[in-house]
Amino acid sequence: MPLDRSLPDDVHQSAEELRSALKEHGITLPSLGVDLPGFAGVYGVSLVALGNCNAATARRLAEVLRTAAAR
Repeated sequence: MPLDRSLPDDVHQSAEELRSALKEHGITLPSLGVDLPGFAGVYGVSLVALGNCNAATARRLAEVLRTAAAR
C-alpha cells in the first residue's frame, strides 16, 4: 500500500469523519485525533491516531465492523 501523503487539512477532516461515523454507532474513541509527530517525520505522512479505548468500546467496535463485513 502506498504512503498516504494527505495534507494537514485532509487528515483533520478524516479524523472528524471517522469520529462522526463511530458516533452514529454509539462508539466514542476519546483519544481519536491527529498524530502530530507524523507531520515532523522524515516521510511527512499524516496519520490519524485512534488512541486508547476501554474493553467495552473495543468489543462494540469489533461488533460493528463484523456486522458491516457481513453485508
